[in-house]
Amino acid sequence: MEGDSAGGSAKQGRDSGFQAILPLRGKVLNVEKARLDKILANKEILSMIQAFGTGIGDEFNPDLVRYHKVVIMTDADVDGAHIRTLLLTFLFRYMKPLIERGYVYIAQPPLYKLQQGKYVDYAFTEAEMEEKQKELPKRAQTQRYKGLGEMNPDQLWETTMDPENRTLLKVSMDDALEADHIFSMLMGDEVEPRRDFIQSNAAYAKNLDI
Repeated sequence: MEGDSAGGSAKQGRDSGFQAILPLRGKVLNVEKARLDKILANKEILSMIQAFGTGIGDEFNPDLVRYHKVVIMTDADVDGAHIRTLLLTFLFRYMKPLIERGYVYIAQPPLYKLQQGKYVDYAFTEAEMEEKQKELPKRAQTQRYKGLGEMNPDQLWETTMDPENRTLLKVSMDDALEADHIFSMLMGDEVEPRRDFIQSNAAYAKNLDI
């Protein structure tokens, strides 16, 4: 998961009987242009390889994986989406069988907390937040989470980690192929496809962190 502070909350809030937390500090290495020796020198990626237990390169063996649920948990903002794409690209390039076997998931943390007296609820999109507001007798106070680190352990467990309540998205090969394609386009050496993509999608950009 993204960040030391959020990692601390997750470690306190998890069920240690079946959940392990690996906090990542900052953005993961861009594997688009990096050689394997440089990738293996990156502390964050090396920590993931060691945690998974699969090895990498010629020594990679998906049968040795320690977890059949590898959950990517990042902030619900632009930076979080970037880190998620970096992780998916790494897994697609170097640990593809984990995706093919359905072991890779994306956590869905809420964007908003709604509170009115003793009533507390969470919303995962702005549209969902507005719908829940309409159902209340008066408008509830809302808190928009800027990142996972803003949640205390109980909130993180209740909304994002508790198997009874959480929402996990299983990553398919189509998802990984799309992430790899977009990442190659945006981070590769070819300028023309990157410019065309940005021009075509500029109108859809919202909630930019400037």
